[in-house]
Amino acid sequence: MERLEYDFSGGKPVAARNAPVLAGVLGSGNLEVLVEPADLNGAVRVEIDTAARGFGAIWQAVLADVFGRWQIGNIRVSINDAGATPAVVALRLDQALQDYTGGAA
Repeated sequence: MERLEYDFSGGKPVAARNAPVLAGVLGSGNLEVLVEPADLNGAVRVEIDTAARGFGAIWQAVLADVFGRWQIGNIRVSINDAGATPAVVALRLDQALQDYTGGAA
């Protein structure tokens, strides 16, 4: 397992009233994403546990794209990955963030 951590800033804080959201299921070739409120001074903290080692640059690119579209803050995102493709990662993140925000990007 590899542990990766990323921080993103510049987003609009999301109200702390939002309940945590879980999207996806950890299984063969998939991942689960947990989004929860966190007091991070408007930042986003992403923590990833992945079975696929050595893909940090790809994770960085996918996350930068997602949080370029989702200008939000004050959330912690925890990802448990079993080797999902970048497209599945982006899909699950979009799904979780849409549920968490009620659809407002």
